[in-house]
Amino acid sequence: MAKQKWYVVWQGHEPGIYTTWAECQRQTKGVSGARFKSFTTQAEAAAAYSSGVRSSSPGKPTAPAGAKRARSESAPKGGGLPPVTLEVYCDGACEPNPGPAGSGLAVYRHGKLDSLYYGLFTPRGTNNTAELHALHRALMLAQTAIEAGESVRIHADSKYALQCVSEWASGWKKRGWKRPNGDPVKNPDIIAPAHELYRQIADKVELAHVKAHAGVEGNELADRMAMMAALTQEEAFTVYPGALDVAEILAFKRG
Repeated sequence: MAKQKWYVVWQGHEPGIYTTWAECQRQTKGVSGARFKSFTTQAEAAAAYSSGVRSSSPGKPTAPAGAKRARSESAPKGGGLPPVTLEVYCDGACEPNPGPAGSGLAVYRHGKLDSLYYGLFTPRGTNNTAELHALHRALMLAQTAIEAGESVRIHADSKYALQCVSEWASGWKKRGWKRPNGDPVKNPDIIAPAHELYRQIADKVELAHVKAHAGVEGNELADRMAMMAALTQEEAFTVYPGALDVAEILAFKRG
């Protein structure tokens, strides 16, 4: 029986982690400069995807430096960022949508899980508001870390949240928080302060888009924290008090 493998796709139609060669092929076929590699354990694949480790093995495809950087969506132009010391995964949860919503973070320092956060419960939130709240908190944490001399990368699976804060907000702000057609922008109360914070640290923080539910540990942990916030109705944004038992936390499901 063939051993299970995990396939990391850094550059393809949908970057992420896949469990079959057929899925990996579907994501890389026809993609110029596709970057992918197989791993024998899920943990190795998740670590490689989130850190963008380059392969030095001859004949093996290499990944770009960094997890899929959402440069067109979120990362400051120019690049040149040093290897990061702090990785922050942010996520929001809302079910039904709209409905009870919460946000969560998973924080890694030097590649190791350091802390988890959850909270910001709103009884009538949406997926988008929960994602925006999570990204705002991640930026707040990043600002503190940057002031302490650390380098930071923030991962989010919401392209909407990333683009709102890093791309679209500046134009909306000039138009009085209206779209080009004159319609009012949704969620300006969250986007405006998040954008202002991002503007202050944009040259020192990297934003990256991560595919949701693709087996990336940090993204999955942030998702569980967001679900926990919605279920426990935790309004404050607080450090998860339990043990950092990854397997136990990942087993957490909605009731």
